[in-house]
This record gives sequence, structure tokens and C-alpha cells, in this order.
Amino acid sequence: MTALNASHEDQGRPEPRVGPAPAEEPSFHPYHHPAAGWGAAKSVTRVLTRERALVDGPRAIMRMNHENTGFDCPGCAWPDDTKGLHLDICENGIKHVTWEMTRKRVGREFFADHTVTELSGWSDFALEDQGRLTEPMVYDPESDHYVPIAWHDAFELAGRILRELDDPNQASFYTSGRLGNEATFLYQLFARELGTNNLPDCSNMCHEASGRALQASLGTGKGTVDLQDWETTDALFIMGVNAASNAPRMLTALAEAYHRGAQIVHINPLVEAAATRTIVPHDFMDMALMKTTRTSTLNLQPRIGGDMALLRGMAKAVLEEARRDPKAVDQEFIDRYTAGFDEYRAVCEATTWEEIERQSGLDRADVLKAARVYGDADRSIVSWCLGVSQHEHGVDTVREIVNLLLLRGNLGREGAGPSPVRGHSNVQGNRTCGIDHRPTDEFLDRLAEVCKIDPPHEHGLDTVATIHAMHRGDVKVFVGMGGNFALAAPDTPYTYEALRRCELTVQVSTKLNRSHLVHGRRALILPCLGRTEKDHQRGGVQSTSVEDSMSMVHLSVGMKRPASPHLLSEPAVIAGLARAALPGSDTPWEWYVEDYDRIRDTMAQTLDGFEDCNRRVRLPLGFRIRQPARELVFLTPSGRAEFSAAPLPDVVPAPGTLALGTMRSHDQWNTTIYSDDDRYRGVKGLRTLVFMNEDDMRERGVREFDPVDITSTAKDGSHRHLDGYLAIPYDIPRGCAAGYMPEMNVLCAIGDYSTQSDQPLMKHVKVTITRSA
Repeated sequence: MTALNASHEDQGRPEPRVGPAPAEEPSFHPYHHPAAGWGAAKSVTRVLTRERALVDGPRAIMRMNHENTGFDCPGCAWPDDTKGLHLDICENGIKHVTWEMTRKRVGREFFADHTVTELSGWSDFALEDQGRLTEPMVYDPESDHYVPIAWHDAFELAGRILRELDDPNQASFYTSGRLGNEATFLYQLFARELGTNNLPDCSNMCHEASGRALQASLGTGKGTVDLQDWETTDALFIMGVNAASNAPRMLTALAEAYHRGAQIVHINPLVEAAATRTIVPHDFMDMALMKTTRTSTLNLQPRIGGDMALLRGMAKAVLEEARRDPKAVDQEFIDRYTAGFDEYRAVCEATTWEEIERQSGLDRADVLKAARVYGDADRSIVSWCLGVSQHEHGVDTVREIVNLLLLRGNLGREGAGPSPVRGHSNVQGNRTCGIDHRPTDEFLDRLAEVCKIDPPHEHGLDTVATIHAMHRGDVKVFVGMGGNFALAAPDTPYTYEALRRCELTVQVSTKLNRSHLVHGRRALILPCLGRTEKDHQRGGVQSTSVEDSMSMVHLSVGMKRPASPHLLSEPAVIAGLARAALPGSDTPWEWYVEDYDRIRDTMAQTLDGFEDCNRRVRLPLGFRIRQPARELVFLTPSGRAEFSAAPLPDVVPAPGTLALGTMRSHDQWNTTIYSDDDRYRGVKGLRTLVFMNEDDMRERGVREFDPVDITSTAKDGSHRHLDGYLAIPYDIPRGCAAGYMPEMNVLCAIGDYSTQSDQPLMKHVKVTITRSA
């Protein structure tokens, strides 16, 4: 196996590579089988066997995503099926749940046997594979070990350091997308009562562009469609989404759409498995007969970053058709509900087909195919994920999606609208419930009135700004509520150094990960309950609520005995930290934790859309948060849906360079790696690889499995390197390359973030690739 040498000109080297040691020589065989089906069933069986969960695993599978009686999948944010499926599950969801339900434990004996220095040399797979954390731990610098600490003492340590800060803005409170709504609300309340809006979250690295674009265009930061719209639309355009791995339950919707005759257009530099065909596992007859269903009617492969040019071309074609047939656009809708149409039409007319072809990397004929599908459909949905948002021009591209939808009135009616795919189970709920470093004055005023606090109104720090502030020493305390911040963030060595400069790092986690080893001068590990576990409080077993990517809010109830009697729920951990940091607070932290209905009652008074939520969340499937734009009410300055007239960006790589996008493998969830395999891309036993176009490989004298060196060039001219990766020929446009995060995060400079959304440019890293000497 080729060794990895990752370096940064100024910041040294990160810890060793991510992933388990491969059990065999790596191999690559292009995948030509249907997504899901028996391959998924076999994978699930292996996972359940490996984790010795042949009893608990099936029990959990039967309880996952069941309305109000089961627990919500801690994986993706795809909505629960509206038809009441008994098995509304997927392979990756089962992996995630089994990973949480493991019998392995990491207690004081483990930490006594291993120093932090030693553990820092372990792979990230090996760290998480040790099992569930069982009790709070504090770092002892003299011995270089984590040692046990009582919960009270842990809270007091964190509270004392927070109380002693010169300015509350010297603390930053990060949130991963797994945190439930009730904990989210308490978390932001704690930070704001302390006096800061430093509330970075994983959305800062993923869908920030989507939220800002939708807010500017429609006056809402969310999509407007629901799952029933997916079930009735005439055309689906799926952009920058690897659904088979990132939102596998979408496969059911795609298969059903194909069966009813809908057109399904996948737009992605890579033709992923979900864009070909599937066997839906809970369709037992199809499984028995191995009957596959197509999941696409057209696949287009724009260059990385070329999506906006494709969309502009589709809009240009629709407008050209309108000259011959005025019904090609919905002029009545445009006149009544939109602003800026004349300017947008002028921009489309001024954009030449030559430029559209050059920037998209597609022939005009291919662009026109997509335009005809759109023009022929009465109702269309455009859905997208990080392949669209993690670019410099991500906001403009999402606004171009809205432009295209507005042309034919594809908003405010069944089966039509924008539909972003959120990648984590409650990342949308986090933002709804107050995790926002740029809160509105209206929200803060209501929070002040209801909760009797005086929240700050100045904007706080997002993820990138928090890393910079830690690096400068301006942020001295970092609290991570879930996730694995050290690995998820860009510019790995720079992020590591920033965390190590903190006075205190606090990680609230279920398993050991890299962020526990890349820590501040003082550090706490606070273990919490998982989504699958029963949450016993004084008021009885508690439920939490989550919001899916289509604005449905529903309850989640754990079903398993906690991994340790010493675990606390996330609301209890937050309340303990808050009480210690704010000893004079009038907020009834302990009272809230006794019964989460009390938290929801306060949320109902504070959050738009959560009125009467304790009753509504217990309805079948919960409730949907009102979307004004769905009702053609636009909370924009003009009171109308706003067309955007942004120019096309130049995304064509300079001679000799490639545009590299980072992505997950199939056997991975965010920074958690289950194995070195990537079944849907035909890879076995390998993660230190780069997918390349065969012509690009030939031009560089590189053959399959040759070791190559990858060098990125940042906006400031600095370079970062990954050496000894193996080149894999793949069906990807010329000038493009792809590889796995978090390993490749080292290539994304901390200064390379979008000026539109402040997101790191994880999907558009400028690199050169050469054969290793």
C-alpha cells in the first residue's frame, strides 16, 4: 500500500491517514450493477455480523423512522415515507445505527493504557472502532493521558474558564447536524445568554450557499417542496448529488418517478450508481426476481463548476422557444410574482452558446436535451446538494436554479419547486432552532422577550472565521457539540494548530475521534446518549424532535439501554455547562431538562413555524413548517421572487491544472469511515486515490494505479501537497479529478472560501497532478 505524505508549506503535517488498514491489495473494477438491491442487503448482513448486532440490529431496523414511536435515522435528512412503510431504511442508515449500537466500550482503562501521543498515531478508523465513550474525561498534560472526571467537576472546569474570559466572544460553540431541536435551542440560548453569536455549524461548510441564495431569491432559506411533490412531479433534475450513498432513500422516490413516467435528469461530473438503476430493498418482489428499475432518463456530465452555465443554457433555450411559442414561459406568473425578469432575459440573450458550451463542458445539443425535458414538463423540481454549493459561485448557481424555475411558474404549486438535499439528519433543524452566526434582529428580539435574556446583536463567527480566530488566539474556548471538527474542516494542519492554541476544547461525543486528540491546553471529552438510546429524565422517557430536508418536524424516541449509566443527554450536557458558566442565570436549565415538552413550549413562543408544536409534533408524521414562498408570499425587499442576473463565472482550468472535487466514499458517513471500500465506484481496499479522466492521465504519462503527487494552489499562491496517491481512470470530464474527504481536506486552503457564502471550496480545488518520482 502506498504511503501518504501530506504536507503544508507553513503548517507542518497532519496526523496519519484516515481509514482502516486494507486487508488485501487494492483493486478497481468499474461498477455496473444496480444501486441498493442485494449488494446493500449483503453489506448490511456483514455489518450486523461484524458488530455482533444480529438481534439488536434487526430490532432497531424495525423501529427506525417510524412515526412518533421509533427513532429518527441519525444519518441523512431524507423525509420519512408518507405511505407508512414498515422498512423506510437504507444501507448507510443501518451502518450508522449499528456503529452507534456497538458493544465495544472506551472507558478509563482504555485511556489509562494509551497516551494521547500514541493515539495520535492511530488511523481514524481505529479510533472510532474502539467503541462508545462511557464517562467524562479530562486531559492531564503531565501524563499525556485522558483521566476520569466527575460530571460536576467537568462542568465547573468549563464554566470557570468561560466565566474568566475577558470577552464572551472569546468562545465559539460549534454544532454538527445530528443535534436534536430541543438541544439546539438550549445550546444557542446558552451561547447568547453568555453574550456571543459565535455559533458555527456544519452548514457553514455544506449548504450555506443554498440558504443565502434561497433567502435572496424567495425570502426563505429552505426549499419549498415536500415528498408528495416528488411523487407528483413530471420532471426531476438532480444536481451534484450522489444519492445512492448520501441519501439512499431517495432511490425509492426515483424508482417510483420512473414507473409513473416522469423524466429524471441527473447532472453530475460523475455518473453515480443512483443515476443508473436500482432494486429497492423493501420491494420484496423486485428483490426476489432481481428486477431493476431505471433511475434516470438522461445523464449529463458538466465539468466541475459548470452547473451554472448548463442552467443558463437551459434558460436561454426556454426564452428562445418563447419567441416562437409564448406559452414556453409563464408570463402571467412572471408579471404577477417576480421582479428582475427583463434584466435576466437580457443576460441570457447576451450569453453566447459558445460561452455556455465552454464553461459547462457540454455540447449545445446536450444542453438542449435538458431544456426540452424542462420545457415539456408541466411541473418540475430541481434538487441539489454539495456538488452545487461548495463552489465560489455557489450562491449564484442556486439562484440560477430559482431563475429557471420561475420562468415556467414552477413554484407554489404541487410537484414543482426547489429542493436542496441536506446531508445530515437535523442540520436544517439546527438552523431553524437558532444555530446561526448571523441571526435576525426579529429572532433576537423575540428570544429576549420570551427567555428574558439580553442577546448580542452583532454577527458572530462562522466555521472559517472561528478557525482563523483560534489561530490568532482571539478565540480561547471551543465547544464542539457532536461531529469531528478537526477532520471536517478545511486546511487540516492549519485547523489542527488553531485548535491546539485554545485554552480549552470541549467535545461532546459518542465515540473517540481525531478531535479529542487535537485539543487545547486543557480538554474535556463529554460522552452523550446516541439517537438510538432511551433518554430517561425526571419526567420519564423523553423524545426529541428533528426537521428533515423538506421542513417536516417529527419526534424521535430511543429504544435501547444507554451504552453506559454515566452518559448524559445532549440537553443535560448543555444545561450543565450553562449553569456552571452562568451561575446567576434565571433560565431554568434543570427544569427544562426534566421534561423536554417544556423546551418545546418555549420554542413554540420563540420560533416561527413552531406554534403549538407539542401537539402538532405528535400528529402522524409530525408537522410541516410553513414556507411562505410555497404560498407565493415572498419575504424579499420587493415582496416578489427575485430573478438574479449574475454573469457566468470562468470555471475552465488553466492549462496543466485540474479542478478537484472532494467527496465521500460509499462506505463512509461524513468523517466516519467504515472500510476502505467504495462499492458503487468499484474500489476495494483503497482510499488514498484520485479519480482522473483517462486522457488527462495519458497526457501526464500516468497509468492505472500509478502513484501520483497532488499539489493544490491557493488563492494566495501557497501550495499544499498529497504524495503517493494512486491514480484511477474514471468516467469524469477532462480537466476534472475527484477524491475522498477528509483526507483531501488538507488541499483546501483556509483562505480558499467563497466570497458569496464563506464556504470552503471543497468541490473546486485547483491542483496539478504528476507521476511520483
